[in-house]
Amino acid sequence: MPHRTVAEVMTRDVATASPEASLKTVAWSLDYNGVSALPVVDTRHHPIGLVSEADLLRRQAGLPDTEGRDRMGGTTDVDQHTRDARTAGELMSTPVLTARPEWGIVETARYLHERGVKRLPVVDDTGTLVGIVSRSDLLRPMLRRDDAIRDEIVDEVLGRTLRMTPGGVDVAVREGVVSLSGRVEERSSIPVVERLCQSVDGVVSVDQSLGYTVDDLSQDVGPEHSAGAR
Repeated sequence: MPHRTVAEVMTRDVATASPEASLKTVAWSLDYNGVSALPVVDTRHHPIGLVSEADLLRRQAGLPDTEGRDRMGGTTDVDQHTRDARTAGELMSTPVLTARPEWGIVETARYLHERGVKRLPVVDDTGTLVGIVSRSDLLRPMLRRDDAIRDEIVDEVLGRTLRMTPGGVDVAVREGVVSLSGRVEERSSIPVVERLCQSVDGVVSVDQSLGYTVDDLSQDVGPEHSAGAR
């Protein structure tokens, strides 16, 4: 079954900054491109850091008020290096975490969550920047239409992958929640069907009330069962 990859959801036309770019240029580029962060790249277009709105604001917060006022009633913990930064290279966050185009959506979402970051530059085999992927990009599969999800389950999961008899399992999808009813041949195939349906892009959860004809999980193979009888 096909699964979406980073290459399918990432932004390919990426606004970047050079290490020598002034902070004024960085701020302008962020605003002009409508993004919250820029990969900082070297002359080979390899990402070496990220500079974001948060970095600029943190530096700004560390500067003294022109009239000596402290509106927050306290001190701001900003290191000297950040306060003295004048270029993207001096302010950027390092080391830069990256993703690969072939990574799966779930794998990448887990990586973002574990690392506590909002976006990842995407690089190819040579380390060259080819895109950027954000949290919002990874949510796109959740926007799949229910009918598209159902079609993939019926055609790909039940048909091509499991080679089940058409019509044996009824599939309904509502707001990403899959409901399975009907009957399968062997009891052992029920968790397999459930797991494969759960792996389909856009599926939120799977509810099943499947019956079976043969109980291949018990020593004594009995007659067919309904979902409520097992």
